[in-house]
Amino acid sequence: MYVVECSQVTKRFKDTAAVDHLSFAIGQGEIFGMVGPNGAGKTTALRMLMDIIQPDDGEIRVLGKPINEQVKNRLGYLPEERGLYRKITVAESLLYLAQLKDMRPGPAKERANQLLTRVGMDQHKNKKIEELSKGMGQIIQFLATILHDPDLLVLDEPFAGLDPVNTELLKNLILELKRNGKSIILSTHMMNQVEELCDRFLMINKGRAVLYGSLDEIKSGFKSNSVFLKCDPIPEGLPGVIGSKSHGSYLELFLDGSTSPGDILEALVRARVSVDRFEVSTPSLHEIFIRVAKGD
Repeated sequence: MYVVECSQVTKRFKDTAAVDHLSFAIGQGEIFGMVGPNGAGKTTALRMLMDIIQPDDGEIRVLGKPINEQVKNRLGYLPEERGLYRKITVAESLLYLAQLKDMRPGPAKERANQLLTRVGMDQHKNKKIEELSKGMGQIIQFLATILHDPDLLVLDEPFAGLDPVNTELLKNLILELKRNGKSIILSTHMMNQVEELCDRFLMINKGRAVLYGSLDEIKSGFKSNSVFLKCDPIPEGLPGVIGSKSHGSYLELFLDGSTSPGDILEALVRARVSVDRFEVSTPSLHEIFIRVAKGD
């Protein structure tokens, strides 16, 4: 069973299709990245998944059902715009938000204490939210998102504004949730986080899906016919090399259409060259994002 099934979903605002016949599915225990340039339709898609707005066409099923109040209580949503009540304490905030998700006060208080201890913030539970640093406040809001033990998490820019220590803490919490079988939608502009954490991802541009699949599948479609090489000495006259570019400590060799990276490696071995680096060139997800967003 898919945790999320989105089939030919469209949402229009006046004459503009913010989301245009969008289809994708998310499996259990999967971290699923949702990326795209500003205004691409990501936020609209997420709001439809959360039943904040409804699609004009198409169908969305979450946890095997059309979205209803029972399903929504099994979701956890961390919005990009953070919003905790600043004049109440951490403990009061967590207890209140848990009860909105139909948790009883006793179990909610017990789990809140467990989570605060897990992130090393139990000593701050009686502080008001306004007394916390920005990073600490974001961690508390993340705890509020997972307090009711949701089956599906929707995280919109969860790392924005976090220092390296809190970023690492949040990454570990997300991976721990994945190991526990939770499904997670991660919407972010930080392509390095998508590469590091996500099993698959969807790129939306102008309301449509333009990339969809695993990182390896996507990158295989954007390979350039070149290799990165660092060796001493650099031999001359390697077969099939039609150009090169220096990247400081290593060279990028551009190959003709009939020469494979394996041919180059074989030639280096025959020449008894000591090779420190040999790597088939594949673009980063950041480079692919820029290329697709520009329509290259």
